[in-house]
Amino acid sequence: MRMVQLADGTEVPALGQGTWHMGERGSAAKAEVAALKLGIELGMTLIDTAEMYGNGGAEEVVAEASQGQRDRLFIVSKVYPHNASRTGVPAACERSLKRLRTDRIDLYLLHWRGSHPLAETVEAFEKLRSAGKIRYWGVSNFDTRDMNELARLPGGVNCASNQVLYHISSRGIEYDLLPWCREHRMPIMAYSPVGGQGARLLRSKALVDVAKRHNATPGQIAIAWTMRHGNVISIPKASDPAHVRENAASGSIELSPEDIAAIDAAHPPPAGKQSLDIS
Repeated sequence: MRMVQLADGTEVPALGQGTWHMGERGSAAKAEVAALKLGIELGMTLIDTAEMYGNGGAEEVVAEASQGQRDRLFIVSKVYPHNASRTGVPAACERSLKRLRTDRIDLYLLHWRGSHPLAETVEAFEKLRSAGKIRYWGVSNFDTRDMNELARLPGGVNCASNQVLYHISSRGIEYDLLPWCREHRMPIMAYSPVGGQGARLLRSKALVDVAKRHNATPGQIAIAWTMRHGNVISIPKASDPAHVRENAASGSIELSPEDIAAIDAAHPPPAGKQSLDIS
């Protein structure tokens, strides 16, 4: 499994597992737990979740999948913006810890910006980090202007990651946000790397052609493409064994310059600043 370094040198898998839409139906929980366990066996030991997903149900699925192997895992969760106050963050964190059945969250993110001052959120994150409740903290759905504002706050330089939408048809972050994060030694986490619901992206002729050259699927190429920079963590979601195995195999695909050029021709990089895509 290829790895990505955090600013302090800690290595985390470049390919993880997402849990969006998990924990929403009790009848699906057993299969979801099994899928996450298989992914862990295949090296995808970074698992991304949030208090929002399934109203905490996804965290409970992660808890079940992590039993007996917590120390192998790098668990990421997120706090709602309306809970991101000085007092709301620690309360939300305690609820997530209880659902996750763990004593710490490895990376705790602000899900998106809300009405609470960023300085309050950062202060709360730093206190949780000092108390050992979280190992690292970060943000999600932050654009470059937000990151600059964050970096100027007391403790803001300790932000470990920014999780954003990123796939071949949503490349706006490449203009300024991705370079900003690379300069600050901060990995990007790419959610919906195969294009989100419906996955129309997978019918892209460029992806299909590149996939044929690698004896792979278009989805595998889409995921491998997100990881080509070396500082992007891709977090596709899968709920069935075949899909989990397909995602895991993406980590060993190395795209050639010709592959990248073909994808660029069909899905060009941004020529200027674009608004941050959110899904």
